Amino acid sequence: MKVAEVETMPRKILDQKDISTPEAKRILEKSNQDELGEFQRRTLAYATKFSKTTQPKAEKALKELIEKHKLDPTQAIEVVNCMPDSKEELRTMLATKGKVVTTEQLEEILKLLSHVTGTK
Repeated sequence: MKVAEVETMPRKILDQKDISTPEAKRILEKSNQDELGEFQRRTLAYATKFSKTTQPKAEKALKELIEKHKLDPTQAIEVVNCMPDSKEELRTMLATKGKVVTTEQLEEILKLLSHVTGTK
């Protein structure tokens, strides 16, 4: 049996930014599934399993978390990816940056997240 040598072009990073799990899922789903490598297929499986909302709803939540609740983009993505359902869990996520978040702010964020996931 002959093995064909495949010449591949080196990959070059053109842009880098943090994205949410639903956004990663959307990007990978619109790619040609036959051309996805093992890493991309595993990432798609992970994103499919763990996305807790759709990409449009995640994008809306990110915008509101950043603009209204003054979270930095990385924190907002972490919150959307995890979708915490308790004040304690959310407080733990947001306390890592040393910013004090009031109970009222936590309740507002949890209310937003419950609308995004459709749980309330």
